[in-house]
Amino acid sequence: MPFSDHRPERHFIDRIGWLRAAVLGANDGIVSTASLIIGVASAGAGHPEILLAGTAGLVAGAMSMAAGEYVSVSSQSDSEQADLARERMELETQPEYELAELANIYVSRGLSQQLARQVAEELTRHNALEAHARDELGLSGMTQSNPLQAAWSSAAAFTIGAALPLGAVLLSPVASVTPVTTVVSLLALAMLGAVSARSGGSPVTRAVLRVTFWGAAAMLATAGVGLLFGTTVL
Repeated sequence: MPFSDHRPERHFIDRIGWLRAAVLGANDGIVSTASLIIGVASAGAGHPEILLAGTAGLVAGAMSMAAGEYVSVSSQSDSEQADLARERMELETQPEYELAELANIYVSRGLSQQLARQVAEELTRHNALEAHARDELGLSGMTQSNPLQAAWSSAAAFTIGAALPLGAVLLSPVASVTPVTTVVSLLALAMLGAVSARSGGSPVTRAVLRVTFWGAAAMLATAGVGLLFGTTVL
C-alpha cells in the first residue's frame, strides 16, 4: 500500500482523560446511590424517605465528584505547568546542555550517538519545548490533564449512573426496592464495564467482573448496616 494511502492507526490513548473520569463517575454514581438506597430500605424506611435519600445522594455525589476531579486534576496540571516553566527557563539559559540531554534520551532508546544528535537538533529547531515535554517529561496534548473536562465528565457520568438505581425506586413498590435496585444496578455496572472496556480497547469480561464484584460488595455491606441498625430514617 502506498504511504499516501495509509490510514492512521486507531489508538485509544487519546481518550484517557475523559474516559477515566467518566467511568469513575458512572461507577460511583451507580454504586454509591444504589448502596445508599439499599441501606436505607433495609433499615425499614418508607418509599418517600428512600427516594429522598437517593436524590440527596445523587446531588451531593455529583457535586463532590466534580469538585474532587477539578481539584485533583488541577493539582496535576499545576505540577505539569511548573515542569514546563522550568524546562522553558533551562532551554533559554543552557540550550547546549538541554540539546545534549535530549540526544542522550534518544541514545538510550536505541539510536546511535550521531543520529541521536541529528534528531535532537532537528526537533529543537522545530519546537524545543515540545520535544522536551514529550520525550523528557512524558507530556503530550493527548495525555495532558484538563481539569474542566475531568470535572464535567465525572459529574455528568455520576448523575447518569445515579439516575438508574433512583429510577428503580420510582418504578417499584417499597417491598421490592432492594431486589429491584440490586438487579438494575448490577446490570448497569456490567454494561458500564463492557462499554468502558470497548471504548478503551481492553478485555470486556475482566472489566465486567471487576465492576460488578465491587458493586455487589458495596451493596451487600450497606444492606448489612441497614439490617443491623433497623432504624427508619425520619
